[in-house]
Amino acid sequence: MTDAETLAAIYRRADRRAWATGWLEQGAELYIDGGWRPATAPGTGALARHDPATGVVLGLVPEASPGDVDAAVTAARRAANPESAWRRMARRERARVLRSIGQLVRDHADELATLISLENGKLLGESLDGDMPDTADIFDYYAGWTDKLYGETVPVEGGALNYTVPEPIGVCALLVPWNFPLLLATWKIAPALAMGNTMVVKPSPYTPFSLLRFTDLVHQSGLLPAGVLNVVLGDADTGQALTTHPDVDKISFTGSTGVGRAILHGVADTNLAPITLELGGKSPNIVFDDVADLEACIDRSFQLMFSQKGEKCSEPTRFLLQRGIHDAFVEGLVDRAEAVVCGDPFDPASTQGPQCTQAQLDRCLHYIAIGRDDGSRLRAGGERDTAGTNDAGLYLRPTIFDRVEPTSALARDEVFGPVLAVLAFDTERQAVTMANDTDYGLAAGVYSGDLSRARRVADRLDAGQVFVNRYGQYDFASPFGGFKRSGWGKEMGMHSLASYTRTKSIWIAED
Repeated sequence: MTDAETLAAIYRRADRRAWATGWLEQGAELYIDGGWRPATAPGTGALARHDPATGVVLGLVPEASPGDVDAAVTAARRAANPESAWRRMARRERARVLRSIGQLVRDHADELATLISLENGKLLGESLDGDMPDTADIFDYYAGWTDKLYGETVPVEGGALNYTVPEPIGVCALLVPWNFPLLLATWKIAPALAMGNTMVVKPSPYTPFSLLRFTDLVHQSGLLPAGVLNVVLGDADTGQALTTHPDVDKISFTGSTGVGRAILHGVADTNLAPITLELGGKSPNIVFDDVADLEACIDRSFQLMFSQKGEKCSEPTRFLLQRGIHDAFVEGLVDRAEAVVCGDPFDPASTQGPQCTQAQLDRCLHYIAIGRDDGSRLRAGGERDTAGTNDAGLYLRPTIFDRVEPTSALARDEVFGPVLAVLAFDTERQAVTMANDTDYGLAAGVYSGDLSRARRVADRLDAGQVFVNRYGQYDFASPFGGFKRSGWGKEMGMHSLASYTRTKSIWIAED
C-alpha cells in the first residue's frame, strides 16, 4: 500500500498529465514480431480517444487491418514452433522471465498507473494501489507454475504404457476490456506465458495506452523472443479478424455478454478454437437482519459497489436487504453517496472519477430514466455532476434506487456504472429465489450473524463466487468466473492452466 505522504507527492506532480501526453504524442502503433509498426493503409481508420475527465484528445488509436492481424498471428505461430527459442527455453528460465516482467511493472508502477487513470478515469489511488500490485504479482504467481503442472500415468489394460503430457496450446488471442485495461490483460498474459504459449493481445480501443507502455517496457527489456507477445489495435472488426483467424488456437475474452455471443458465432463457423469467456454480471448482495456489524457491512457494501465508478463486472449491483434492517441500511448508503466527491482522478480530494466513455455514461443515464419511470424510488444521485470543471468530464453522481421490483430492468440488466438497485425481502427462501432470478451468475454475497444460515444460503446461490460476510475476496490461487450468461471457464489459479494447455495421450506398446 502506498503511504499517504508518497501518494500525496505523486498527486502533486504538476507534470503528470504533461508527461503522459508527451508519451502519447509519439503515436500509437502495433507491436508485431518484436517491433513497432504503423497500421497498414489504406482502409484503416483511427479512433480519437479522449480523457474522460477533461474531454481533451489523448491520441489517435489506429485500427489494424486484416493484413496486420495476419502478420501478428503469423509471428506468434512462428514463435510457437516446438523448435523455437521460446518453446525450447527451460522451465526455470521461463519462470525467471515472468518474475522479471513482474519487476518491470513494479519499477514503472507510477507511470503505468498514470496512464490507466488518464485513459480510464479511475482515481490514481485506485490505479496505483488497486491495480498495480496485482498486475505485478500475478507474474510471480504463475512463474511458480511453470514446472508444477504434471501429466499422468494411466492404468490401461494390455500391458502398454500410457501417459499424458500437458503441452502449450499454441497461439492465444487475448481480448481485454476497458475497465481494468492492464490488470485483466495480465490475468491472461501471465498464465499463457507460464505454459509456454505465444499470443496476440487486443486491448479496448478506449484504453490501449497502459498496455502499450507495458509492451514497450517488455520490448526494451529483451526478455521475450520476437513473436511471443504481439499487440494489435482496433475495434470490433479487428477483434473478429483475430478471433476467426485459422491459426489461432485459443481465445480468451473479457467483456459484455453480447460481444461474447458474437465471438462464439464467429468461432463456430471458422477455427473452432476453445474459448474462455468472462462476461457480465448482476450480482446480489444479501444482508440478513442478524448481520453482526451493520455499519461495517454498509461500508464494505458501498465501497464494493461504487469504487472504480461502478465499472466492475463482479460488483454487487443488487442489494437484497431483509426488511428489519432495510431502512437503516439504505439511509447509511444515502449518507455515503452524498459525501462522494466527483472530480479529477489526479486530485487527492476526489473520491470518484468520471465514467470511462460517453457511451457508458449514456447507458447509465438511460437506466436511471427507466428507474424514474417504473416506480422505483430514487434516493441518491440520478444525475451528472457538473460542479466546477466537472462539466467538461463524464461524471455521474452515485445513484441509489430502492423499492425496486424484481421485474424492473434495474434489477435485471447489467448497467455497469454507479447505479444501485435495492430490493427488500422477508424470508430466507425469498432471498435465495430473488438472488437466483437473473440470467447472470458471476458472484454473490451473503451477510449474516448465523454462520449456518450463511453457509446454507451460499450453497443454494447460483453463482461462480460467493462471498460470506465480506464481499469481494480475491486471490490468485482461487478460480474467478461465473455461471449461466456470465461466461465459460475460469481465470486465475491452477484452473486457468487447463485452458492454456492441451493434453496429449502417448501410448508405448509392450515389447
